[in-house]
Amino acid sequence: MIIQKPIFEDFEFEQIYHLFTRVSGNELIFRKEGNYLYFLEQISKYLLPIMDIYAYCLLPQQFSFLVCFRSQKEICKNLNIEEKDFSKEQEHKFLMQPISNLLNSYAKAYNKMFQRKGALFVDFIKREKFDDEEGLKEIFKNIHQMPVHRKLVENITDWKFSSYKSYLDTSKPTKINRTFMLGFFENQQDFIQFHKKF
Repeated sequence: MIIQKPIFEDFEFEQIYHLFTRVSGNELIFRKEGNYLYFLEQISKYLLPIMDIYAYCLLPQQFSFLVCFRSQKEICKNLNIEEKDFSKEQEHKFLMQPISNLLNSYAKAYNKMFQRKGALFVDFIKREKFDDEEGLKEIFKNIHQMPVHRKLVENITDWKFSSYKSYLDTSKPTKINRTFMLGFFENQQDFIQFHKKF
């Protein structure tokens, strides 16, 4: 299962992280399909310039990503800004800002749509750094299995708002970086069988 304790590791260029957060209180982050689709559009706008996304899952009250930050050079090029020297604290803040912008942008649109006020997400996005193959594969699988664990669907393939199905048909275009994680599996059958282990 996904680790639910607070984790707040600093962000670094070219490092892999599991990012996750949930709604503040017992409301829903996504009340209807349009909310999920809008959030995915915002991800493209705010996150893809700074990171590769290896996996994601959006649930009614939470979401989870497996990502790798791009190099400083690539990010600065994508954002059309000059490279500069960063302290570790500045590096973290620089990489955190687009994530904060994503959450704030979505929360403002959500509040306007549903005529609500106040924070939508808990205060901090939780993050855990990964650099070992087994840990990466396990969190990758856990992210895709979340809808089944939450009893929202019986089969992983039945949940629309995760990256799982984009791995099943690699001929279809996607904004997910499939190449990296597929490198850990011998073939598609190996990938499918691995995800059946609960």
